[in-house]
Amino acid sequence: MNKDEEFEELRPLLFSIAYRILGTVGEAEDAVQETWLRFDGSATRVASAKAYLSATVTRISIDVLRSARMRREEYVGPWFPEPLLSDPYQDPARSAELADSVSMAALLLLERLSPLERSVFVLREVFGFGFDEIATAVERSEAACRQLLVRARRHMRAGRPRFAVDRQDRQELATRFFDALRDGDVLGLRNLLAADVQMVGDGGGKAPQLAKAVSGSENVARLLTAVFPLMARIDVTFEPHEINGQPGAIFRDRDGKVLHVLALEVLGGQIKTIRSVINPDKLGHLGPVADAWAVDREVKQARRSTK
Repeated sequence: MNKDEEFEELRPLLFSIAYRILGTVGEAEDAVQETWLRFDGSATRVASAKAYLSATVTRISIDVLRSARMRREEYVGPWFPEPLLSDPYQDPARSAELADSVSMAALLLLERLSPLERSVFVLREVFGFGFDEIATAVERSEAACRQLLVRARRHMRAGRPRFAVDRQDRQELATRFFDALRDGDVLGLRNLLAADVQMVGDGGGKAPQLAKAVSGSENVARLLTAVFPLMARIDVTFEPHEINGQPGAIFRDRDGKVLHVLALEVLGGQIKTIRSVINPDKLGHLGPVADAWAVDREVKQARRSTK
């Protein structure tokens, strides 16, 4: 197997590592490309392409994350990961870990960790790397890596949901949610929402977004049933789609351009959090992006015309 073939075989794994460390599709793809350039430019034949490439993409991702953290601190409004429609790396032996670790809730928990803690946690807990491989990747001793993992586990455990949700139950709940949304059914929506549900938007100052999180099942249900019929009137459509391994939907304007992505977090048989990603910078990898400001103006006009 030549270098090209070795790299392409491992590309899904490399992207999946980088995305979990960085939380952005574009930066993860760049990290994978830089990994290829280093691999291709190396005159030394490595003993294990997987070990070499995984270590390289991890180091690159750590460096990128360190510079990105300052930008995220200055970010306008809540910061969410870039939506991922499907994880390219699949491993039946670790399917549960892979699915859990790519959710928006898990990625936001990972944001609490230092770049080193995050990388060690991802390599060990998600992908099952040995401590010798992790030590090489992050350029620390095995003992130091074990300590980093202990701290990372403690942080992650503190923010983990208390109830596991069956995948089929979660999907059925999401189907009922989107049916109620289409029908403008306030009571139906309210019954699906946790009492303390939150709806939060990520516009990054580059698209219209909620001024602050909307909390409570009554408030969220009424907001949804007030806004989405107006959006339907101006031909905004949505298609249910798995987002970061969880139920969600992609919303499009009348021209089929991506307007925003909605992701649902289900906990204890109810919807706990609704996250909307509308920042156009985070949607470009999904296709042509709609002008959210223009759509917002049309929605406001539609509202005025109903009064």
